[in-house]
Amino acid sequence: MTDMEIYDLRVCVDRIEGRSVCGMEVGDHFDLTHSAHLKIPEGRHFCVYALAAVLPFLAAKQRDVPPGDWLAQDSLFACPDPEERLVMRVERTGRRRMNSSDLT
Repeated sequence: MTDMEIYDLRVCVDRIEGRSVCGMEVGDHFDLTHSAHLKIPEGRHFCVYALAAVLPFLAAKQRDVPPGDWLAQDSLFACPDPEERLVMRVERTGRRRMNSSDLT
C-alpha cells in the first residue's frame, strides 16, 4: 500500500561562470531516487560543497508545493565558491508512489 507520492530528481551542473576548481564540468550530475538514494555516474564525482549548497532544498523539491511558492518556480542553485560560480539545475525526472512507513 502506498500513501505518498514524491519526485525523483536530477541535479545537474548547468553552467560554470568562473573556473572549475573542483574539477566538475557542465553536465555532471547526480540522481536522487526512492526518497534518499543518491547515485553518481560511475567514474564521475560531485563536489561535496556544491552538494551541501543544494541538499537543504531537495526534500522540498521532491514534493508538491503550492503553485505560488518560489520553490515551485526556481530550479537553479549556486555553489558557495565565489571563484567557481557553479550553477546547478534541479529537475524532476519522475513521480514515485511510496509507503511513508518504509521511510521512518
